[in-house]
Amino acid sequence: MRHRVSGRKLGRNTAQRKSLLRNLAMELLRHERICTTLAKAKETRRFSERLITLGKKDTLHAKRLAARHISDKAVHKKLFTEIAPRFVERPGGYTRLYKLGPRKGDGADMALIELVDRAPEEKPKKKEKK
Repeated sequence: MRHRVSGRKLGRNTAQRKSLLRNLAMELLRHERICTTLAKAKETRRFSERLITLGKKDTLHAKRLAARHISDKAVHKKLFTEIAPRFVERPGGYTRLYKLGPRKGDGADMALIELVDRAPEEKPKKKEKK
């Protein structure tokens, strides 16, 4: 029985799974939007929302706890200076998932995960023909 056993194994051992989630969370914080499989996206959501909650505290202890999981200094700085201040008033739910359908190669369910208050991308203006 699986009573109170949380999390997905994602077909990996513990070290590989932790590394995968750290890398996905770092890329999510760097680009604010990534495309991956649905199961990985759901686990990345849990992991990255905990990091953003640490970023909201903005204490030395929180920075050190976040540095355990974020190896890139630029992403660590962005988390505490840009991303976390945007979510100060929000009590949780910092990410959004969009289901994209099956992947063409192997049929895996794909999903797009992004930060909720992500700035909309500016589309280049088309030149009008005369």
